[in-house]
Amino acid sequence: MTSTLVRHRPHAASASSAQACERARDWAEIQERMLVPLYEAVYERLEVGAGSRLLGLGCGSGLALLIAAGRGAAVSGTDTDRERLALARERMSAHDSPAQAARLFDGEAGAAADPGRPPYNLITVFQPIGCRAGDADGLGAALRSAVALAERGSAVVLTGWGPPERCASSGVLRVAEGHSGRARTDGGTSHGRQAVGGGRWRPALRDDLEDVAARAGLRPDGSGRVACPFGYADVDSAVRGLLSTGLYDAAVRDSDQAQVEKEITEALHPHVRPDGTVWMPNVFRYLITRTP
Repeated sequence: MTSTLVRHRPHAASASSAQACERARDWAEIQERMLVPLYEAVYERLEVGAGSRLLGLGCGSGLALLIAAGRGAAVSGTDTDRERLALARERMSAHDSPAQAARLFDGEAGAAADPGRPPYNLITVFQPIGCRAGDADGLGAALRSAVALAERGSAVVLTGWGPPERCASSGVLRVAEGHSGRARTDGGTSHGRQAVGGGRWRPALRDDLEDVAARAGLRPDGSGRVACPFGYADVDSAVRGLLSTGLYDAAVRDSDQAQVEKEITEALHPHVRPDGTVWMPNVFRYLITRTP
């Protein structure tokens, strides 16, 4: 795919669009399911069901919403990634009943405002933070906008990566850090450029989620940790899945996709099992907070 993009520079815009669609499809078909244990643990703890009016911020391609809808919740979601959101609409339309259709919005939290409907009583942010410097930037403002749409005392769930020593994927994610560091050393070519949602990789900090909650005026009301292993059929699927997260976008810009893919493949080597599958145990953390 990389060589094709290089040869056909006049069609760079269409090629870039096709690549974005492919990346979104890889997220939906390969990577998104890795966080299902996290979704289910949160929904079980909060007893999500028929009385739940859920707003998912950064809902992606909609798997978390689909699971909540399956438990009887009325679900809405927002995302700024149009390719992922298109897949969410496709996915939800195949499962929605006419009486309980999901509402999906292109944009930030404010897009989900609807004075004609009851306020939300559950807000989720299932994009884990604590992996890249700056990946929580702007989340406080998004949360404040969402809280304005929720009833008093509603649950707001924040999620993040666990400690690096509990996350086997940490070593693979350092590939992105290496490119970011080299780009600055070699003339600052990455100045002002960041991957979607943040910059270079950094270890998760214990109070990441609490800091975000405090800035948004939310009151902590419990937390938990969930094992979310990343398992792939083969190395190629692992590379595609990891690239779909957006964590390596800056590295691809600062180098090229073929080089980044090569380095991810090398970093995955310790996690390849004898049958060719890839297995990386990880732990993610969630924080339940309450609106004022």
